[in-house]
Amino acid sequence: MTYQTKLPFPAPKIHAPPENADYRTRLDAALRQNFDFHGHDTAYAAHNFHSFPAKFPPQLPRLFIEWLTAPGEVVLDPMSGSGTTILEAMLTGRRGIGVDIDPLALRLGKTKTGTVSFEAADRWGARIWQQAQQRLHHQPDTLTAAMDTFFDTETRKFVDYWFLPDTQRELFALATEITHIPEPAIRNFMELTFSAVIITKSGGVSLARDLAHTRPHRVADKTPRSAIEQFKKRLKKNLRGLTQFFHTPGHADLVASNAQFTGLRHHIADLIVTSPPYAANAIDYMRAHKFSLVWFGYPLKTLTNIRRKYIGGEATVGIHFAPMPPHAASVIATVNRLDAKKAKVLYRYYTEMTFALREMYRLLKPGKAALVVVGSSTMRGIDTETHLCLEEIGQTVGFESAGIAVRRLDRDKRMMPARRNTAAASQIEARMYEEYIIGLYKPAH
Repeated sequence: MTYQTKLPFPAPKIHAPPENADYRTRLDAALRQNFDFHGHDTAYAAHNFHSFPAKFPPQLPRLFIEWLTAPGEVVLDPMSGSGTTILEAMLTGRRGIGVDIDPLALRLGKTKTGTVSFEAADRWGARIWQQAQQRLHHQPDTLTAAMDTFFDTETRKFVDYWFLPDTQRELFALATEITHIPEPAIRNFMELTFSAVIITKSGGVSLARDLAHTRPHRVADKTPRSAIEQFKKRLKKNLRGLTQFFHTPGHADLVASNAQFTGLRHHIADLIVTSPPYAANAIDYMRAHKFSLVWFGYPLKTLTNIRRKYIGGEATVGIHFAPMPPHAASVIATVNRLDAKKAKVLYRYYTEMTFALREMYRLLKPGKAALVVVGSSTMRGIDTETHLCLEEIGQTVGFESAGIAVRRLDRDKRMMPARRNTAAASQIEARMYEEYIIGLYKPAH
C-alpha cells in the first residue's frame, strides 16, 4: 500500500510500490526506480526558500518515505543540510527529525518546517524594510558606529573585504530590525529571507561570485544590488512558498548535534534518508554560510571552530582513526602512494563515516532501512569509490546491503561547485556527473 497525502499544491508524481509486497521487496524495488527527476518541479512548498549546494530533489526522499513508511512514523536525516528529507516527511504526514551542526542549516530546517502565519510574516516583513530604510536615511552614522562594536576585528576585516560600505549599512539595518521580532518562528523566517539575498546563485549583495556554489571569488568591479530592495523581493517569493505548505499533516524537529553522536534514543527511526558531505571539504558549506552568519552575531573564529567538526574536514591532527575494511583500506593505500596527506584526509572521512553509520544503525528500528546518497571524489586522480567504501563500512557495523542505485545529475540545475577552463576543472567536475544511493537494511532479528 502506498500512503498519499492531499496537499495544497500538486504532489510529485511517484510510482506506486508493488501491492502487498513485504518490506525487503519494496526496498529492492524502490532502489530500481529512476532517480534522475530531470524536468520535475523541485521548488514547491518551502523547498525554494534558500539556495543550498548539492541538495537532492525532494522526489528522492519522498519515494522512499511513501514506499517504506506509514503516516505518523519517524523519518530521520542525521545530516539534514537543507532539510529536504524532513520537509517531505512533514508534508506526507510523518514525523521528521533532522540533525545538523551547521547554524544556517538548522535555521533553514526550522524555517522550512515551522508554523508561520502568512499575515504576521507579511506584516513584519513590511515593517522590517520600512524601518531599515528610515534608519539608513536618518541615522547612517549611528548604524556605522553600531557596526564598529558589533564585529570583532577579524570579522570586521572579512565584512570590509566582501561588502561595500553602503551594503554593510543596509544589511546591518535589516539584521537589527529582525532581532526585534519576538516570535521565534517569524524571526527564523526573516533571518532566512535575509540570508537568501546574500547567498544566491548569481548576483547578490556582496562582492562575491559563485557564492551559492561554496566557491566564492571576489569581483572588485562588481556592482552589488541594493540589500533593502533584494530583501523586499525575496520576501515576496518566500511568502508565496509559505502559503503552499500551510496546514501540513505532519511535523518535524531539528536537533543541533553531530551525526556521529546525536544523543537521540535507540531505535527511534522507521526510515533514514540522508546525504553525507564529500570528503576533503569538496563542498565547503561554511565557506559560503559565514557570509550571512556573521550578520547574526557569529564571529569568524566561532564559525571556524564549527567547521572543524564537519565530517570530511581536512585537519587530521588528533583524529583517532578507525580500522578500515579491505576495500576502503585499499583505496586509502592507493591514494597514500601518491599523496600521504590526502590519504590521511580520506582516512579521516571514512573514519567519521564509520561512526556516523554506526550511529544510524543504533537509531534505526530493526527490519528498517537507511538510504545514503553520496557522490564520489577524486584525489590525485584516484577515484575514492565513496559509494562502494561506505557500503562496505555499513556492512561492518551490522547493515545488510540492499544494493546501490545511480542518479544522474541534471547539469543545468545542479547546485555544485563549478570551475571552467582551469586545471582543477577536470577533477572537481568529473566527480559530479552522478551520485549514488546506498541501500542499507538493518536485519529484523
